[in-house]
Amino acid sequence: MKLSRAAIAGYVAAVFLCGAVLGAFGFRLYTVSTVSANRESAKRPPNPEQVRKDILATMQSRLKLSDEQVTKINLIMDDTRARMHEVHEKSVPEIQQIRREQTDKIRALLSAEQRATYEEMLKQREQREREKGGHGGGPGF
Repeated sequence: MKLSRAAIAGYVAAVFLCGAVLGAFGFRLYTVSTVSANRESAKRPPNPEQVRKDILATMQSRLKLSDEQVTKINLIMDDTRARMHEVHEKSVPEIQQIRREQTDKIRALLSAEQRATYEEMLKQREQREREKGGHGGGPGF
């Protein structure tokens, strides 16, 4: 069985095409695995200063802001940050009161044995929050 030049060229092209598809699939598989292995950095919230710089850079490039406008926008952002911080600080005591009321109501429902376990759960939660540096968000056991 003798093959024509066209048949040989077809087979060579098919082998080349299969190699290209396999190479693309392998590259895709490698890059997806590499990216998903870096999950720890994805859990961290973005740095507020970096977010601010990114927003300002986008505004500068898309809106073609002058230096004076950039300065004024920075002042507006500073003022907004200060006001947001002030509102947050005012709400902290009220939030803490709501949490205290919640835990008191839960304690009232529990038996003495359950209450002891509940107190241990609360201590563990407080410890986790201190380690994380968080504010505590209710009974996240």
